[in-house]
Amino acid sequence: MNRERQDDLPQDEFDDEEDALPVEPTPDLAEAAPGALKAGIEIIQQFARHLPNKPGVYRMFDRAGEVLYVGKAKSLKNRVTSYARGMAHTNAVARMIAETANMEFVTTGTETEALLLESNLIKQLRPRYNVLLRDDKSFPYILLTGDHDAPAILKHRGSRQRKGDYFGPFASVWAVTRTIDALQKAFLIRTCSDSFYENRTRPCLLFQIKRCAGPCTGEISIPDYQALVGQARDFLSGRSSAVKQLLSARMQEAAEELEFEKAARYRDRLAALSAVQAGQDINTQGVEEADVFAIDEQAGHFCVEIFFFRNHQNWGNRALFPRADRSLTPAEVLASVVAQFYDDKPPPRLVLLSHPVEEIELIGQALSARAGRKVEVAHPKRGERADLMAHAVKNAREALSRKLAENAGQQSLLAALGAAFGMETPPRRVEVYDNSHIMGTNAVGGMIVAGPDGFMKSHYRTFNISTDTIAGDDFGMMREVLTRRFSRLAKEEGISLSPHPEEAADAAVSKDAPESDGTSATILRDAPDGAPQDEGSPKKPRKAPKPRKDEDGFPSRPDLVIVDGGKGQFSAALKIMKELGAADIPLVAIAKGEDRNAMRETFHMAGREPFKLQPRDPALYFIQRLRDEAHRFAIGTHRAKRKRETMKNPLDEIPGIGPSRKRALLLHFGTVKAIQRAKLDDLMRTPGVNAATAKAVHNFFHDA
Repeated sequence: MNRERQDDLPQDEFDDEEDALPVEPTPDLAEAAPGALKAGIEIIQQFARHLPNKPGVYRMFDRAGEVLYVGKAKSLKNRVTSYARGMAHTNAVARMIAETANMEFVTTGTETEALLLESNLIKQLRPRYNVLLRDDKSFPYILLTGDHDAPAILKHRGSRQRKGDYFGPFASVWAVTRTIDALQKAFLIRTCSDSFYENRTRPCLLFQIKRCAGPCTGEISIPDYQALVGQARDFLSGRSSAVKQLLSARMQEAAEELEFEKAARYRDRLAALSAVQAGQDINTQGVEEADVFAIDEQAGHFCVEIFFFRNHQNWGNRALFPRADRSLTPAEVLASVVAQFYDDKPPPRLVLLSHPVEEIELIGQALSARAGRKVEVAHPKRGERADLMAHAVKNAREALSRKLAENAGQQSLLAALGAAFGMETPPRRVEVYDNSHIMGTNAVGGMIVAGPDGFMKSHYRTFNISTDTIAGDDFGMMREVLTRRFSRLAKEEGISLSPHPEEAADAAVSKDAPESDGTSATILRDAPDGAPQDEGSPKKPRKAPKPRKDEDGFPSRPDLVIVDGGKGQFSAALKIMKELGAADIPLVAIAKGEDRNAMRETFHMAGREPFKLQPRDPALYFIQRLRDEAHRFAIGTHRAKRKRETMKNPLDEIPGIGPSRKRALLLHFGTVKAIQRAKLDDLMRTPGVNAATAKAVHNFFHDA
């Protein structure tokens, strides 16, 4: 490859504006950190000299090896060289250049391939300077299973690995549930699990109320049932008119033959299909399958509202709040959101955008390549599509206004909470802990997290209490939960912990903790009361650990910890946090009020006598919300665990016992208790059960 000096590059290599950054200087940043900016430019120049004029993807890394930015380019040489010129259109780009210590590159055959790879890497690596989808959780789908003779219709989230037909995405689980409920009435498709299906000896309640055709017990033949499944598949695929015409013709035929009960069943099925298509707040007759993206910007924040239309039906809408630099335009944010959104989802045949995106044709080519068919990406200006877009833009504006109002209210509540507990600054991350159990059984601990955006449910955690903890020992349960939580936090922050007080004197100083600049420092841990602190050490004094942050900038280290309990729980929790080096985090325990009444709670904190808050204090209401949410989360987790234990079939734990043999045993003996009491000879006489299986079943119950 012919290599040229950076200073000798001809100016016409930057004529392609698509691959070159704007050249407005940023003197304020250059003057603030001239050395770092100059060093970053020199590093980028070294890489730019050897890059080809080919499409590809580049990654920029900081000195710690973390990815700063992922970008794609039609020409890697032109794009990277534009960074090396020392000019940037925003302060964020200049700051990114100053932090760059290394780069990596991947060449691709086409720019379309580069765009697909870029969106994939952004979702995997979540770089700091890219537009990130913070709320892009897995959307629910409807699944018609394809790995069973009698397919089921199910709700589905996550990767689409199970064989079958997927329909969606839906905006909410509620929309999926409502649709499945109507499809059950219309097509009588089962919703039970395969194991439940295999072990039926008589039809379940859903068959009795005309919600299932009963293929499990032969109430309908498998070919006839599969025909019903085919009708449901056609309806969800957009051929609803043909399905409704077929049902209508059969209803008329049954009525003419005076089979009025049969005709009434077809009538009810038609009504169920109409219910699926009813309730549309906007007309979608001309839009059969489309996703509508509308973006709104207020106060430097962005909201992307997405409407899903399938089979001329509105399958709901979802508001996303991407993290993006304020200097970006709505069109730039929208383009990045669309590219990332379909990284793990099949795109529809039509994607409508509220803003004219520069790379709209490239996005269409990338989505077409991903879907394996033509995908149209358009910015509507008139007609029905423009009306749909106006409706979506209005919803985006309203959703962002609500979000900003909620955040402002949440900030004031956090400020009130910090003031109530004597904190110098409002807490950004509040963790609340609660345990739930019944006489010590199925004990679980729950941690909920609140921050400026309200309840941060993606940060919630559950802890299965080990059986080593004495049943009903609330202090022991709290000790286990906090130990596991803060031990992991210390590991993430690179702090060596000593859980025993007698080891604190030897381990109070943790050496060779890496600094951000690559050097080593000495971190003096909080030792328990009475432990020496080695104040004469000539090394650096104790340095507070740098709080880690996730991709949204939300800290992983709490600013305030709240536990549900009185003085005993507070003392136990405080001792644990001191042992784990987290004594600098404020700890509060909430004791229930007199007669367990709200508004009379007593609070325990280190260095203060037990106190109460005024009944009308906003902080008190906020604390009650936090405690109730922690209580709800812990109880819900406990109930789910208890339900799993209750519904567990002992036969499932026996190796070699599959659905067929389990069904044979239940058909022969009737109940699990009868199988448990049966002798070995009786088990061996069970049809379909051989001697080895009978012996395994007998040994399992009798050894237990």
